[in-house]
Amino acid sequence: MNLILFKPEEIERPLPSNDPRWKHIREVLKVKVGESFDVGQIQGLRGKAQLKEVGRGELKLEFSWLEETPPLFPINLWVSFCRPQTCRRILQECTSLGVKHIRFFDTEKCEPAYRQSKLWTTDEWQRLLIRGAEQAFCTRLPEVKLATSLEKELMVQPDPGLRIALDNYEGVKSLGHLSNPTSEITLALGGERGWSNQERERLSEAGFTLMDLGPRVLRTDTACIAAISIIRHQLIF
Repeated sequence: MNLILFKPEEIERPLPSNDPRWKHIREVLKVKVGESFDVGQIQGLRGKAQLKEVGRGELKLEFSWLEETPPLFPINLWVSFCRPQTCRRILQECTSLGVKHIRFFDTEKCEPAYRQSKLWTTDEWQRLLIRGAEQAFCTRLPEVKLATSLEKELMVQPDPGLRIALDNYEGVKSLGHLSNPTSEITLALGGERGWSNQERERLSEAGFTLMDLGPRVLRTDTACIAAISIIRHQLIF
């Protein structure tokens, strides 16, 4: 946890001892009264918090907001629902990498039960976004949408800019050959069992170029991280 994030409504009240951030401040950072540490307001400014008082079961903090954090990268990630553990890693790591939007949907080969996981029926997925942003020393979280199906998403006006779908079998070229993208990028990935033939056709009809990450077959979460890292490099350099 390189940056401790707070919701706007938490700024004006003491931090209770049953909050995991209390333990991190006191037992990991070992902050003493009068000392400061790095904080951020979710979707807002980054700054410092000074520990003013250690009360009975709570910490009193004073916040100073200093700077904006860099904007998120113009990357829209479309990905099939996967096993909950895979989706957990996608949420946290892709937030750390600075993706702007993440959209999950059912595909023909994914298990319908995946979207019923407690990951999605509780606030766990939101906590993973916060954890990913804290790791990256950033306050900005991606917008996450849980869609019904790939087919229905393609019927809606697609995201603007360059559209890429990763496919191990029919990719026309490697994503590593992507050169100097200048617009927003939508990156689509199937689940553990990949795309169906019909989905490949629909993606192509919707303007997606089928590309691959080389001959090795990767897990969906690993492919997300690898592909976003390649695109980020092209956007930065």
